[in-house]
Amino acid sequence: MTRAIYVNLPVVDVARSTAFYEALGFEKNDAFSNEEVSAMVWSDAISVMLLSHAFYATFTAKPIADTRATSAVLNCLAFEDRQAVDAFHAAARDAGGSEPRKIEDQGFLYGGAIEDPDGHTWETMWMDSDWTPPAAT
Repeated sequence: MTRAIYVNLPVVDVARSTAFYEALGFEKNDAFSNEEVSAMVWSDAISVMLLSHAFYATFTAKPIADTRATSAVLNCLAFEDRQAVDAFHAAARDAGGSEPRKIEDQGFLYGGAIEDPDGHTWETMWMDSDWTPPAAT
């Protein structure tokens, strides 16, 4: 099996969250989705599993964090160019997400952060692959 990552997120409303992630360009994998979970594919190696709170709770005895009030993890998605970062942020805003950190342009690094309707944070970035750090003096 190819190495991959499945990010599991507890969500209040699976249908609403599914629509949000579809608006960002994720594709729903119906084979692994039902009313309790949506499998949202970002790439061949990255999927986001949107789990209802009740279903998520079957995997852990810990309380589910209120990610609107606390931070548990920062996920970061890399994009092919600056325009793709801009488009992702615009799609997030248009779909009801928020932008806790506006896009910053550091020359070689470009990105910011969006939050989904449940407060899960996704950092965004494009990095100039030709950039090299200055030599230490």
